[in-house]
Amino acid sequence: MDFDKILDDYECKTCVISIEKLSDDNYGNIRIVAGNKAHCEEMFAIRNKEFIPDSPYDAWFPVNKNFEDYCYRCAVLGQPLHSYVGLPQMSLWLNMFLLPLKSDDENKSYCIYTYDVTRQADTTAMSSLSADTSADVISTCIKLRGSDNTAQTFYDVIEDIRQICGSDHCCILLTDEDERKCTTLCEALRAGSGLLPMDVYLDDKFFDITETWKDTIGGSTCVIIKDEKDMKWLKSINPLWHESLTQAGVKSIVLFPLNYNGETLGYMWALNFNVENTVKIKETLELTSFFIASEISNYQLVQRLEVLSSVDLLTGVKNRNTMNNFVDSIISGKSKLKTPYAIVFADLNGLKRVNDEGGHVAGDNMLKSAASMLKGVFFDSDVYRAGGDEFMVIAGGITQEDLEQRLARLREQSEKTKNVRFAIGTCYAEKNGDILAAMKFADEKMYVDKKNYYQRHPDLKYR
Repeated sequence: MDFDKILDDYECKTCVISIEKLSDDNYGNIRIVAGNKAHCEEMFAIRNKEFIPDSPYDAWFPVNKNFEDYCYRCAVLGQPLHSYVGLPQMSLWLNMFLLPLKSDDENKSYCIYTYDVTRQADTTAMSSLSADTSADVISTCIKLRGSDNTAQTFYDVIEDIRQICGSDHCCILLTDEDERKCTTLCEALRAGSGLLPMDVYLDDKFFDITETWKDTIGGSTCVIIKDEKDMKWLKSINPLWHESLTQAGVKSIVLFPLNYNGETLGYMWALNFNVENTVKIKETLELTSFFIASEISNYQLVQRLEVLSSVDLLTGVKNRNTMNNFVDSIISGKSKLKTPYAIVFADLNGLKRVNDEGGHVAGDNMLKSAASMLKGVFFDSDVYRAGGDEFMVIAGGITQEDLEQRLARLREQSEKTKNVRFAIGTCYAEKNGDILAAMKFADEKMYVDKKNYYQRHPDLKYR
């Protein structure tokens, strides 16, 4: 066949790919047998060497099992294909078209591969996918963008994806490389599938498995395991993950990393999916994962901002603004305290002296130590930093005996430190009443305790 003549009519980057047919419905070598001028120039720009016709495809393109599957489907099975995919490892976007080409060799099949590479995502190319795929992706975007309850919407979206994939289980797993832990953002299980929810598997060792996924994905955008043959391939390169999937009863999986701004936020997968729709599923999840990763990044940013706005950054307890909002919600009836409850004010004696003698770093360490004690003793209650050296605890559902025991434990712990000394005032309420009055009463008792402390230690007064 005169491949050069065929390629002369193509202006964009185009080449002819051959795939070796094997007797067991498998494929052998995949080669780039010819390329037009634009293709040759692209290869020289990437590899800094002249293109050599009829050379292995992996001499020019990254090894990619999904690309090989596309070549097989097009050249051997005669399926015309189009895909628009991100290449996060290279910070590129690839728009590719594959058309089957008639072969005069019974041992080889051919396809024409036309492609374009850009550094920025092209929304026009995204929208040029099939109508079904575009509708599914748009539906996902609308749900995520139009929701007031993002956390719940992720569960709705993952169930939609499960149905699109015809799978037994779909999940979005978030990964934290610094903490080396995984958390399930959302998941959907088909009733009667026999598969178990992710919480069953999320032990301390599961992050070790997720670390292997990047190498398994390699230069591709995802991992697709369709059948026993693919499972054998997975076992050969990632036995740890293969064993985990086999033990869980997984026969097929499509897994996508959720990448945003060069960072892997987590992964999305579908287990035991409808392998007859592999191409459509890959196409849909390819773009859906792009938008989902963006929404997850925004969601995490909002959560971090909420933490920053509600937590005292120095001590890690809740801040005064959060305390005031909670008290206001109790007064308005939006929130209720579990009765009986206690209000505890704990003020640090001698913080000014510590700051004057040891500097503000010493004072900060004193505040952090005090907050740590309060959180440890009142582990099931809300602890707030009400002011510079003052903390407040709202302990709901506590008995008088338990309160006294905890206060004794707090004093005992502080006595073991060099300089953490609390002035403490409490108000114990059997019934819901005026929380502002309870706070005022506890605050007054705290100042009485502080006065008594300085009477016992006159040398520390005003210091």
